[in-house]
Amino acid sequence: MSIAFTFPGQGSQAVGMGKDLAEAFPEAAAVFAEVDDALGEKLSDIMWNGPEETLTLTANAQPALMAVSMAVIRVLEAKGLDLKSKVSFVAGHSLGEYSALCAAGTFSLADTARLLRIRGNAMQAAVPVGKGAMAAIIGLEHDDVEAVCRDASSLGSCQIANDNGGGQLVISGEKPAVEKAAALASEKGAKRALMLPVSAPFHSALMTPAAEAMRKALATVEKRDPVVPVVANVLAAPVSDAGEIARLLVEQVTGQVRWRETVEWFAAHEVTTLYEIGSGKVLTGLARRIDKTVTGIAVNSATDIDAALAVLLA
Repeated sequence: MSIAFTFPGQGSQAVGMGKDLAEAFPEAAAVFAEVDDALGEKLSDIMWNGPEETLTLTANAQPALMAVSMAVIRVLEAKGLDLKSKVSFVAGHSLGEYSALCAAGTFSLADTARLLRIRGNAMQAAVPVGKGAMAAIIGLEHDDVEAVCRDASSLGSCQIANDNGGGQLVISGEKPAVEKAAALASEKGAKRALMLPVSAPFHSALMTPAAEAMRKALATVEKRDPVVPVVANVLAAPVSDAGEIARLLVEQVTGQVRWRETVEWFAAHEVTTLYEIGSGKVLTGLARRIDKTVTGIAVNSATDIDAALAVLLA
């Protein structure tokens, strides 16, 4: 019977996120100030005041979501939480894996902010606008979605980007191939096959230039073994070696986010509660759909922090 901390990915951002934490807790305010300083700009101003379209830009959303997650972590720690003794594993959805690694001490906060800014810019620049696309496929099994991607690949690269569980998968690749795969998925009986309003085909082979940019960036930062194992996106299994973690983060840029399998791995290894640390409740909702034996709890406000600590420090 154990606990894991999970960290949200892109899509969980919202204008105003983290502002109440900064106003209530000096430890949270210090996180936002350090991230601003690391990036050489007031990202916190964009986070708290918008505009939404600026916050949603990949290069802003990624470090911004990490900052909120780390603000929560720093407040929990200031109130007595020792991650190593109370939490068995950490994991994060896509960019959230960097938040998880920062929380577990693999990267410093400033380095994590800079890595995510590089990652966001590199992912955006990897593919000309309009060449790539992503689509959400609802109501088909993993193998069926894999099959439609294969069948559509005569029109270009197409692959599963995210397996989010509960019959929700996201495919990514060259636009004609993704559109074809979405149409084939509908023919196969998908409840919905919806083209997504994204700016680039994330977690696909088209992201290879971004993977190379991350290989170079990760080579320049100090890395420590995490204080608790990190369940990696591309493995859906725990890793504790800093060198292997860096290699897997490079692979993650073009690889599949295996979130369904991650939650299933937790359930199979007696993790009973997943605390979602940071903005939104997306991962909490996914956990509920993937495995009813795992409880998801979102922690992103002062009230949430108090409730979590009442259990974690009991």
